[in-house]
Amino acid sequence: MTDPSTRAVASGDVAAAALLDGYERSLPQVYGYLVARCGSVAVAEDLTSETFLGAVAAVRNGTSPVPTTAWLVGIARHKLVDHWRRQEREQRKLAAVADLSEDSDDPWDARLSIGRAREVLADLGPHHRSALVLRYLDGLTVPEVADHLGRTVHATEALLVRARRAFRTLYEQGDDTAENHEPQTPEGRQP
Repeated sequence: MTDPSTRAVASGDVAAAALLDGYERSLPQVYGYLVARCGSVAVAEDLTSETFLGAVAAVRNGTSPVPTTAWLVGIARHKLVDHWRRQEREQRKLAAVADLSEDSDDPWDARLSIGRAREVLADLGPHHRSALVLRYLDGLTVPEVADHLGRTVHATEALLVRARRAFRTLYEQGDDTAENHEPQTPEGRQP
C-alpha cells in the first residue's frame, strides 16, 4: 500500500519534471501574453519571472496540477492583475501626497505632477524621503512615523516640516528650470 505522502511527492516530482520540460515551450507564450498587455518589455520580463517563480512555488507545495502553458498563462494573468493593483495603489498614494494642501500645517496650492513628484522624492535625502513616504503615502500618524524612524514625536514633526520644505523647494526648482529656457553662463548671467 502506498503512503499518501509518498504519492504527493511522486505527483510533485511529475509536476516539477513537467514544468522543467515545458519551460522553453511556455516561456515565449507567457512572455508574449504579458508584453502585449502591459506594453513594457521590462515589466513583462519581471512579471514572467514572477509567473515562473509562482509556478515553482505551487509545484513545491504540491498545490499545482501538472503544469501546462494554459495554467502558466493563468498565473501570468494573476501576476498582471497584481501589478496593475500595485500601480493603482502607488498612483493613489502619490496623488495623496500631491493633495497635501488641505491636510497639512503647511498648505501648498500647487497642483503636482505625479511623475515630477516621484522624481523629487527620489532626489530627496533618505531621511526626508522616508519620513514623507511613511506619513503621506503609507498614511501613518506622526507618532507611528516616529516609532518607525526611532525618533521622538517632536523630532519627527520637525523632520516632516523640513522634508516638506525640501520637497517643495526641489519641486519648484524643476518648474523653474522647465520654464526658463534662456541659456546661462557659468556665472548665472545670460549671454
